Amino acid sequence: MKMLMLGSGTSTGVPRIGNDWGECDPSEPRNRRTRVSIIIENSAGGRVLIDTSTDLRAQLLANQIGKVDAVLWTHDHADHCHGIDDLRVMRYDRSNALPGYASEFTCQRLRRRFDYIFEGQFGYPTIIELGNVEKLRLLAGFSVNSVEMPHGPVTSTGFRLEADGKSIAYATDFSEITPAMLKCFASVDMLVVDCLRRKPHPTHAHLEMAIDFGKKCRARQIVLTHLDKSMDYRPLCAEVPKGVIVGYDGLELPA
Repeated sequence: MKMLMLGSGTSTGVPRIGNDWGECDPSEPRNRRTRVSIIIENSAGGRVLIDTSTDLRAQLLANQIGKVDAVLWTHDHADHCHGIDDLRVMRYDRSNALPGYASEFTCQRLRRRFDYIFEGQFGYPTIIELGNVEKLRLLAGFSVNSVEMPHGPVTSTGFRLEADGKSIAYATDFSEITPAMLKCFASVDMLVVDCLRRKPHPTHAHLEMAIDFGKKCRARQIVLTHLDKSMDYRPLCAEVPKGVIVGYDGLELPA
């Protein structure tokens, strides 16, 4: 079981438009961050994509990913779902729609915004068969658990996937650690976790919160993601404790 980090950046990416690198060194390639999404793969070749970032096409091409078996969405914010149209190509050689899951609220928002994806249109087939993640337990050879996490005034769905005797959790875009989150992610082998910046933020985890969350979950590995332009890769690597990995686009890790 392994995790492929397609994108590791915040909603504006690094650099921001205008060639704004902030505190990040432009000569360090791991500071170039596209919007967040990951793929989790098991030993049988089952692949689950979490979020369809606005950079999805470029991410899939860069990592030579031609297909996935299912899609999960954390929430409906643009950087996490507006690359959804890039899934059309994955429908071409399938006899049925690609399975996708999200919370009921996120499902409603996605259906409203991208109706043609879920209903078909003008003779084109349905691309995604969308379902409520709360009812999901098995998917593409994984067992799946999920939890709703506070994300400022809304929520984001965290996921825990298990296969091959290992577990990987994905918890991005949260602003508070709840008992339900600790229960869902307890003793996980790998926790891929929101870490926007060093200073506290009203809708995202900051560095201290991300590391504290991993410790409270007793995660074997903690992988930081959703990093903004203040998080220069090399200094951050030197700063974090043992067992914490600074994520970057293209990072691949076994659970």
